[in-house]
Amino acid sequence: MQTFNSKTVLLTGASGGIGAYIARALAKQGATVIGVARNQTALDQICAEVETLGGKGVSFVADLQNLTALADLADQIREEVGPVDVLINNAAIERFRPFQAYSLEDLQAITVTNLLAPMELCRLLLPAMIARQSGHIVNISSGAGKHGAPFNSVYSATKAALINWSEGLRLELQEYQVGVSVICPGVTDAGMFHALETEAPEAMKVTPPEVVAEVVLSAVKQNSPEVNLDGLTSKVFSVISQLSPQLSDAILRKVGIVETNYDCAQRQMRAQQAKSPVLVSNT
Repeated sequence: MQTFNSKTVLLTGASGGIGAYIARALAKQGATVIGVARNQTALDQICAEVETLGGKGVSFVADLQNLTALADLADQIREEVGPVDVLINNAAIERFRPFQAYSLEDLQAITVTNLLAPMELCRLLLPAMIARQSGHIVNISSGAGKHGAPFNSVYSATKAALINWSEGLRLELQEYQVGVSVICPGVTDAGMFHALETEAPEAMKVTPPEVVAEVVLSAVKQNSPEVNLDGLTSKVFSVISQLSPQLSDAILRKVGIVETNYDCAQRQMRAQQAKSPVLVSNT
């Protein structure tokens, strides 16, 4: 794919976080952006921005945790907009907790939104892509999918599964000319650290969300299998993790990941007790 002009892109989590930046980047290249999220007002705002920037914005309010309703959503999109050229699975829930403090609802919400919903949307849209011998799936994972993050272990598990699923799916679909890319943004200015008003450890690279959006578009154009925005540092750390888990654990403690994530857990649990909306990201 050389350009997004005249292409139709289904983007989940379009109303905020990284999703809003991806929507704007797509609009500048003339794409039709089908935004899916739970907040109609926020969706209307981003769709208006898409139109202003040169694209076409179409909004569909949906709760991705309702898996059985996704088939109706896919049918509605086909009827009202047409075939989907690119699916970007961006919506995610991130809840920092000591593991024993997670509720069953937490486990289900994170797993369904981050993993099962992307799988189901892909399952529903793939037959048409295969029939056309054209299409692309983008799964937004995380650096936390490369190494389990303390006090964020459930999110990490879903993001690791997203990476492995993407790898297997990519091999399945090569003969049908349907690409699969997985993006690991790392820490961004639009992520959970930003939402919780806390600082990422100094050793962590913080990527502007505009850069993440451009990387997503580039991955589709170049059919990139995986893009890790943490770069060489992350790759080296992944090797260390495989060779010596004890050393990698020590490094994470040394650079402050454990302490920072514990602080995020405390902030988020206090927010929940106060019924604050600061509980989810990219949805």
